[in-house]
Amino acid sequence: MQIDDMILVSVDDHVVEPPDMFERHLPARWHDVAPRVERRADGSDVWIYDGNEIPNIGLNAVAGRPPDEYGMEPTSFEEIRSGCFDLGDRVRDMDANGVIGSMCFPSFPNLCGQLFSRSSDLDAGLAVLQAYNDWHIDEWCGGAPGRFIPLMLPPIWDPDAMAAEVRRNAAKGCHAVSFSENPSHLKLPSFHDAHWDPFWQACVDEGTIVCLHIGSSSRLVMTARDAPIDVLITLQPINIVQAAADLLWSPVLRKFPELQVALSEGGIGWIPYFCDRVDWIYTRHHQWTGQDFGGRLPSEVFLERVVLCFIDDPAGVANLDRMDVDRVCWEGDYPHSDSTWPISPETLWPAVEDLPDAVIDKVTHENAMRHFRYDPFSTRERSECTVGALRAQAVDVDVTPRSVAPRLERKTGAADLIGTADRGKR
Repeated sequence: MQIDDMILVSVDDHVVEPPDMFERHLPARWHDVAPRVERRADGSDVWIYDGNEIPNIGLNAVAGRPPDEYGMEPTSFEEIRSGCFDLGDRVRDMDANGVIGSMCFPSFPNLCGQLFSRSSDLDAGLAVLQAYNDWHIDEWCGGAPGRFIPLMLPPIWDPDAMAAEVRRNAAKGCHAVSFSENPSHLKLPSFHDAHWDPFWQACVDEGTIVCLHIGSSSRLVMTARDAPIDVLITLQPINIVQAAADLLWSPVLRKFPELQVALSEGGIGWIPYFCDRVDWIYTRHHQWTGQDFGGRLPSEVFLERVVLCFIDDPAGVANLDRMDVDRVCWEGDYPHSDSTWPISPETLWPAVEDLPDAVIDKVTHENAMRHFRYDPFSTRERSECTVGALRAQAVDVDVTPRSVAPRLERKTGAADLIGTADRGKR
């Protein structure tokens, strides 16, 4: 296989929601409470919802900008590459990057819809959340058949409503849901509580995979207020190990043996050590802790039930033999600062080029197709989905980095990020 022969499906990208997204999907009775975009005096755009102000943060949409202009300051839509929020331009940016399929996590509502859970009127919050899901499934994904994997947000304040929303969206063809990596940080019951059982059961019944994205607990990984932001960025994906351990030792995977979970943007290089560690702990301690995996090792259950996702992880790819290669998926992370756009194929290829073609196919697209119930070949021939074929039809897409003069002093410290992350919270 050559680099142009790869077929790339990204199971973790992001959308910057367009300002008009609620106009066609929110019932008339709720129009007065619909989130809306306003321009601030400093020239940045913010979402306004239920008295909260939520900015578009620069680091979340840096595709197409020179790295020396990355930062945490709020931005306007004019400063963001149009592919972040315009469907047609997003597809063109995918073509230019050689990516046939994409699953897009949200931006302003937070990664699992936490914003809507803080609504002063939860009936309105549910209506707005359902409108978001309808926009995402019907308009964003439906507007480009065969190019996107639908992903729903759950009403996390009510597990029965979550179950109903899982079923409603499964009927629309959506079989992935974004949930919190640690709901206890959101002042909700933990994985260890039966509170979530109606939600887990609905996901099992509908074949819906639960995606736990880093940062979905609204908790930043900080060592000290005066630590440079490099520390936070380094630890953020590695920190998913906490969610992995919390989930594995909880009753969830054993109580719901058909439930499937994905660790989104968590990387895979840490997996071999994690598996060694949990097996060591279980062997030495289960007699007194009471853990029981039914004659199996915890690593076996973990590797059988959890989908592992990575962006650029040469160490992880080199240790695929320590994982279940049928449960490893690639991510592009457009338009975030960790994204490899527009050179995702060139970034991935050195890590996979020596693998058998069958393994490359699994990691780059076949696993994603199976676990997320996605079939790009239903709308075009397989030969038209390759890196080479997609790029050939996007030669006119300008991927040259474009400078946007910053209006504000760039924030580079972890402490600066606290205020940014807390915006939109009560």
